Amino acid sequence: MAIPRPVFRPPFNMPRASHVVLAVKDLKESKRFYVDALGFVVSSEDENRLYLRGLEEGCHHSLVLEQGGKPSAQHIGFRVLTEEDLDAAEAFFRDLGHRPTWVEVPHQARTLRVSDAAGVPLDICASMETRPRLILQSSRFSGACPQRLDHFQILTPHVDRALEFYTRLGFRLSEYITQDGSEEPSFVFLQRKGNPHDIVFAPGPGPGPLLHHAAFTIPETYHLMFICDLLAEMGFGRSVEYGPARHFAPGYARFVYLRDPDGHRIELFNTHYQTIDIEDEPLKWEMAKVLAGGWAPPPPQSWMTEAAPFGAAE
Repeated sequence: MAIPRPVFRPPFNMPRASHVVLAVKDLKESKRFYVDALGFVVSSEDENRLYLRGLEEGCHHSLVLEQGGKPSAQHIGFRVLTEEDLDAAEAFFRDLGHRPTWVEVPHQARTLRVSDAAGVPLDICASMETRPRLILQSSRFSGACPQRLDHFQILTPHVDRALEFYTRLGFRLSEYITQDGSEEPSFVFLQRKGNPHDIVFAPGPGPGPLLHHAAFTIPETYHLMFICDLLAEMGFGRSVEYGPARHFAPGYARFVYLRDPDGHRIELFNTHYQTIDIEDEPLKWEMAKVLAGGWAPPPPQSWMTEAAPFGAAE
């Protein structure tokens, strides 16, 4: 397929990734991993849900953990800029036949629930409750010191549909990966907020989409090594799946990928570049060069093939 041209005036303004909701088996053990080890901030909690945010985030939550029978991803969240944009989003999805519905979500304002062209369940709102940013409260920094949610990666057999769909919504293709000898995008990196990606789509087995990971920023490179040591001390050493290393590939980030007690994958990273200007063109990578580049070993097989299904919590 041809690389679609950017749409600079989309039907509504959806500027960034907002939050992700994960179903977990043991909320207490998940809290020990995410709060006691990684250092996420608890905004609120009850016996069934844990609402977390990063140290620089002023909105109530960017990561929600729900007590459920089978670990799964519930949905990913995006923000629109205004309530008018939310109404425009509802009309846009309804015209496409995607059956959007209005739902009541704790701590969020009016929320639209709908699936995208790849079948990914989306939770879209214009605002949510706020909490004090803790970016200047050094005493609250612990573990990896997570700062904010940055992006998601989705596995799907419908990368082409996702690319066309999100381009219509104003997302710009910053980078893409092709398989050897092909010009067809296999992995696509799409952004709205001006760094390389807010959402990534990569080939998956299907039939439905899978959540590969949610990524959060951290302050410094040394936090990547420190959190691995801390996880080992706390009995979570096997959660370190890939890294610390650098992507000599899309994003260029220094990173580590972790698996939580239920197998959900979280990326922590601290480096990206800006891709804002109108003359920025998509950067092409070949898969062989991506896998061979840099000084780190290639990712393990689990990183290439394992991901969380989307489904309702039990």
